Amino acid sequence: MPFDKLKKALGFSAEEKALTLADPDALTLFGVLPTTSGVSIGPGIAMRVPAVACAVGLISETIGSLPVKLHDRASKAALTNHPAYRLVHDEANEWTSAAELRRDLTLDALQHGAGHAQVIRTNDGTPYELHRMEPGKVQRDLEPDGEPFYRVTTNAGQVQLSFRDVLRIEAIGGVSPIVMGREAIALALSFESHIGGIFANGGRPSGVIKAQKVMDVEAKKKVASSWFATHGGSKAGGTAILDEGMDYTPLSMTLADTQFAENRLEQIREIARVFRVPPTMLFELSRGTWSNTEEMARQFMQITLKPWLTDWAWAYARCLLTPEERKAAYFEAVTDDLLRTDTAARATAYGQYRSMGVMTANEVRAAQNLPPLPGGNELSNPYTSTDKDPAA
Repeated sequence: MPFDKLKKALGFSAEEKALTLADPDALTLFGVLPTTSGVSIGPGIAMRVPAVACAVGLISETIGSLPVKLHDRASKAALTNHPAYRLVHDEANEWTSAAELRRDLTLDALQHGAGHAQVIRTNDGTPYELHRMEPGKVQRDLEPDGEPFYRVTTNAGQVQLSFRDVLRIEAIGGVSPIVMGREAIALALSFESHIGGIFANGGRPSGVIKAQKVMDVEAKKKVASSWFATHGGSKAGGTAILDEGMDYTPLSMTLADTQFAENRLEQIREIARVFRVPPTMLFELSRGTWSNTEEMARQFMQITLKPWLTDWAWAYARCLLTPEERKAAYFEAVTDDLLRTDTAARATAYGQYRSMGVMTANEVRAAQNLPPLPGGNELSNPYTSTDKDPAA
């Protein structure tokens, strides 16, 4: 029966009770997860939170923008003639660049737990193109010996692909940060909804009008309408004239209002923890200074991006290189732009490398995107070398 197969795919045994649509667990079938605050969180709903959208975009776009190269392990030279070099550095296929594919698959992993691309090969097995696959159409499974394979739903039916033909990028444990941090995201949405409702009703009451005599509902509506007409919006702050013994009592901001603003900032920090992003990278600058902001940018590279880039390097090597090729070559993302400091510090570092004999003049010029110069491949120390033929 199809329903029995569905229960088996979801991990339910025959002895367990049936899962009804009224059960909160049924929401997971549609990518929506209930939370304690009563807000159901899915990828689309979570992206409505600015902090989540900022974190997801920051990680995926940064990884996509970093160039990836294939290097020889012995000489460290770029293997530009290898078929895989074009797929990781230039274009994944005719309509998708290599950077766009990295961005999209990282985005899939952040939102759904994993991103997948199929390796299209020529008749001799050479990788030719990489095609992104929709997250909901790919299911990972294991052979009896533990070897993974993938069931992919296509227009022609379900097909089975080897792990060598599927490039897979996954979040920690294959679980999306949106799922792991759904409570924090739901609370942030609740704060947004609460304050939005307050402003939709004209903001918090600025004061209370008290009358000495009892008024019916219609009389109260007339007084309120007259007050907003003469003292609301652009007319706020004008002189009020009250009759029939009425009195106006202004309301000041309470401690709860102050805590509300602080709680909203704390939710941004919680979301930053979920995605392992420094808070200043999400523009939460309440504790940011010139010094720690620069340090957090380095932490963003080491703590946030490095695990993703390591996963990308291995995924590329597994699908695009043979076991023999993996012994002699490796993929690596170029992160120099992220680790660059200010001009003065960079010039000092290059000067030290030159004096130590670590870099040549042309290598320094290449790091600055400058063309090489004749005689610039010498490792001699320019600060101690002298002319062979001194002047008379």
